[in-house]
Amino acid sequence: QVQLVESGGGLVQAGGSLRLSCAASGSIFSINDMGWYRQAPGSQRELVATIPRRGGANYSYSVKGRFAISRDNAKNTVYLQMDSLKPEDTAVYYCNADVQSGYRPIYYTYWGQGTQVTVSS
Repeated sequence: QVQLVESGGGLVQAGGSLRLSCAASGSIFSINDMGWYRQAPGSQRELVATIPRRGGANYSYSVKGRFAISRDNAKNTVYLQMDSLKPEDTAVYYCNADVQSGYRPIYYTYWGQGTQVTVSS
């Protein structure tokens, strides 16, 4: 089994910054893509950013230029640096990871429990 644990959420004023972390643990042989998604009240979960194992990040249009995703493969951890935060960034942020647990190249997607980010105006 694989667990993803997020940390770093909280309350911040508009224009401020937060850094989210997500550490994967458990039965891990390799991790392919890692990413961050968010879900605001009354809205569907949406992609924020993804990063493959060897880099080359992708961002949603709404966060490009303000957020930066990175990862530490040795620590099985993905980060999301969020700058110039806006009230519309308020949401529960979830990380996910495509994990290979054995020698066979079969990947399963795991999700974290979510961390609340609230941006006040």
